[in-house]
Amino acid sequence: MNDRFLRACRREPVDATPVWFMRQAGRYMSEYRALRKRYSLLEICNNPELSVAVTLQPVEVIEVDAAILFSDLLLPFTAMGLKFDFIKGEGPSIEHPIRHVDDLRRLRRVEPREVLGHVLETIGLLRKELAGRVPLIGFGGAPFTLAAYAIEGGPSTSYQHTKAFMYSRPEAWHRLCEYFADFMAEYLVAQVQAGAQALQVFDSWAGALGRNDYREFALPHTRSIFDRVRGAGVPLIHFGVGATAILEDIAEAGGDVIGLDWRQPLDEAWARLPEHGVQGNLDPLLLLAPRERLFAATDDVLRRAGGRPGHVFNLGHGVVPATPLENVQELARYVHKQTRIPQPIS
Repeated sequence: MNDRFLRACRREPVDATPVWFMRQAGRYMSEYRALRKRYSLLEICNNPELSVAVTLQPVEVIEVDAAILFSDLLLPFTAMGLKFDFIKGEGPSIEHPIRHVDDLRRLRRVEPREVLGHVLETIGLLRKELAGRVPLIGFGGAPFTLAAYAIEGGPSTSYQHTKAFMYSRPEAWHRLCEYFADFMAEYLVAQVQAGAQALQVFDSWAGALGRNDYREFALPHTRSIFDRVRGAGVPLIHFGVGATAILEDIAEAGGDVIGLDWRQPLDEAWARLPEHGVQGNLDPLLLLAPRERLFAATDDVLRRAGGRPGHVFNLGHGVVPATPLENVQELARYVHKQTRIPQPIS
């Protein structure tokens, strides 16, 4: 098996820097767009055969060193009592957001193996289809990001409802985050038992918090997930966007590898995380740039990584829909070519 991704997560030497891309399966691929003409995003996520097909699409055409399960952070919400759908051009929209303490009563205690059994089936099918070509990454959302979605009702730029709830009803806030942490810990363990070989916890909105707020309102709940999942025995990645100011705190919450966005040079960020591997950190919009600029920026990331064990090359966030597929293909090949260690002739 191509295990360079898993080896890098363990900070072991590799023959070339491993590459995978957040949102590497999605709207920039014509095969995915063809499926979306026939099925909604939720229909794909809820159908194991379709989820397998979408997960494998980039593995077939890009030199990635890992596959990541095609699913969605909010998939558990409907079973929990938070009905939602995806609105074209806007993203997820929750029908009845949590805005008052009494709204917590609407949340149902559910067992992830029961309500998301189809996702676990997808993982099992993927392991068979991948046949050892590359490892499979499972994932889930951190409590702060899940709570923020549940309260805002969808994407936000100000997080005003989230922070108003958090500051004025701290006891209810912590109950909500404990609820999400309990579910997510069980869900992630179940993913490993189904066949996931690494896990990434997305705290996509953690960058909205200052350090004191992160430590009070988010860190304890995310740490509880990592504490409970660590025994599963697979590499754990922790990623937040816009989180440069709280990088050490995110690392304290847990994870063997810390995902970095593009806002701080990789070597400067890694110096703050001496006991961790790092993942990143090319600006995803550089995939829209001329090839010479894209490769120059890639060289800068690789130079700052310095060939040290523990670097997984990735973007600082997901591939955007307007990205040309050939740019992603060329980038993966380029990283491998630039970092490959010649093998001795026997």
